[in-house]
Amino acid sequence: MVKFECQPRGPFDLANQNLFFGGWLSPDNRPGSIVMAFPVEGWKGSAAVVLRQEAGGRVAGEVHLEGRGAPAEASEAAWNQALAALSLDVDGAGWPDAGRRDRVLARLQDAFKFLRPVLFHSPYEAAAAFVIGHRISIRQGRAIRQAIAVKHGQRIQAGAAVVHAFPSPQVLRGLQSVAGVSAAKLSRLHGIAEAALEGWLDRSALRALEPQAALEKLCTLDGIGGFFSQGILFRGAGSADAVTDDEMTRQAFKSAFDLSSLPERQTVLRLAQPWAPYRMWGTVLLHVWYRRELGGPRASLRHRARGSDSSGRARRGAVRG
Repeated sequence: MVKFECQPRGPFDLANQNLFFGGWLSPDNRPGSIVMAFPVEGWKGSAAVVLRQEAGGRVAGEVHLEGRGAPAEASEAAWNQALAALSLDVDGAGWPDAGRRDRVLARLQDAFKFLRPVLFHSPYEAAAAFVIGHRISIRQGRAIRQAIAVKHGQRIQAGAAVVHAFPSPQVLRGLQSVAGVSAAKLSRLHGIAEAALEGWLDRSALRALEPQAALEKLCTLDGIGGFFSQGILFRGAGSADAVTDDEMTRQAFKSAFDLSSLPERQTVLRLAQPWAPYRMWGTVLLHVWYRRELGGPRASLRHRARGSDSSGRARRGAVRG
């Protein structure tokens, strides 16, 4: 076990992050303490990382390794991977300033305590999750991934907690059948494992590419189209200053800014410009608000059909006041 620490740059609340996004176990039943397990990029082993936020805001961590590889290097790689999953690898000191430039974002930041995006542990796990979860519920997809981790991933003891990492690409590539996963999906998972082993599905490799080039590269994977490629890039690799281009984003901007119709891409970018260099963080907050307050795309469509009430008041849910 190797210990690390990090002083977040900008506001950060680990308990708040876990409440909205992570769903990680707490090794000591404290809201500001989590443990996450994952195969470490480089694919020489898996790690469990315990993170605890102290009273002064500092995040202390312990890395527990399983598998081959130099312990010092692998432990540091696992720690950095965990920080990236929490968006702690980004300097967030200017995050409050972005809200001062735009009233909509300021209200979202206040409502959700400066929530940062939580990413998948790696683009590899993101791609696998999207393939497994296609055309089934989120709950079903999570249950299948957890079952795969327990049966085929590495079991790691992290203090009093026992956790299971999703299987490494080497293991996933060799699986011939998986409960709840069709033959077509399994074939696609094999392709994802191959891409990870080739090295280009790593977080650093995808971040090094121009976003459009990365999206095009991801679309070469079997079963990955435009929507999933954005999810892998922005929720797997991560980017603080991108804006997703999808129906939900347009609907969320329409509702938050009380627009009369769905905005075009250029309008979305113009409205998000004051959020730079944290446009993705702002977009994620907007998505969280949209799902919680308006129930997501389907509820919003029903609401849009109703329009304003008889008194002429603005449509419910607009963030701008």
